[in-house]
Amino acid sequence: MSLRSLRWTAVTAVVAVLALGGCSATDTASPSGSADAGDGVFPVTFTHLYGQTTLDVAPERVATWGWGATDAVLALGVMPVAIPSDDYGGGETRITPWVQDAIDEVGGDAPVILDSSSYTLDVEALLATDPDVLIASYSGLTQEEYDAVTAAGIPVIAPETALWATPWRDVITDAGKALGLQDKADEVLAGLDGLVADAAAAHPEFAGTTIAFAADDVDTFYLYLPADARVEIFEDLGFVSDPSVEELDTGESTFYTTVSAENLDKITAEVIFSYGFVDDAALDTFLHSQRTNLIPAIAKGAVATISGVGDSDAVSPTALTLPYLLPTVVEKLAEATAVAKG
Repeated sequence: MSLRSLRWTAVTAVVAVLALGGCSATDTASPSGSADAGDGVFPVTFTHLYGQTTLDVAPERVATWGWGATDAVLALGVMPVAIPSDDYGGGETRITPWVQDAIDEVGGDAPVILDSSSYTLDVEALLATDPDVLIASYSGLTQEEYDAVTAAGIPVIAPETALWATPWRDVITDAGKALGLQDKADEVLAGLDGLVADAAAAHPEFAGTTIAFAADDVDTFYLYLPADARVEIFEDLGFVSDPSVEELDTGESTFYTTVSAENLDKITAEVIFSYGFVDDAALDTFLHSQRTNLIPAIAKGAVATISGVGDSDAVSPTALTLPYLLPTVVEKLAEATAVAKG
């Protein structure tokens, strides 16, 4: 399991997001790499992990890094000049299907793909695309990388308070603010929040049910913390992050913790959610191994799972993935909750 896997494919998903923004691809799309000033007021200032960044005017050439920023920029109808590769769910092209569909929908020159296989930003490759801004709100951007990019005169929107911890909504808000498209960003968010709210209303049994988001990787068992964007979505649906998750937190990461085998029985959530299973054999091992069945909810069968690399990659909510995978996730959660309460 890669670090990205420790991190929601159709044209209809992209069209849905653009429609949620109150406009079609035709009337939102700026020329390749160009962002219309739109409804924004400049200058705008961002406060983040490494200080502050001020944009005096709307950028014309936008680069993205990390997770979600690419989706947000495309959902606003702007073609980035550079985007990170997705080496987990992107296949041979290193671009996820939902991002590729959005690129096709927005039109114009396709972005340069920056190698993110090692989660290290190639500053020279980025600068070669001549960006006016780097949006990296939800990323692992280091101080050294930030300093190198800003030293070249490129403003950077870095993670808010910690690496890989910026709320998914803020990633969309940041993109809208940076591009001068705040109103469109608000409309996209309102549509996405509506999807989640409708799902929650359709499943009142989710309310107050405790949940833990877990992943098993050979000799290591992971639990995702409430700071993780995927856990946010579960809470928005009405679930409660089980107290045992934070009780078992070792402080080793901002978004996950590892749990030793002798502590698995301490995971007391009513429902377990997991993902990343490449085939039926891997899923069967997770559901039926002696080790994972130390967790009461798994032993009971109160488990919601997502299989396949593509769908597993799409579990992390963005402007494009949320409409794509939410119905499937909700269906799986409803089945697991019925078992938990049965």
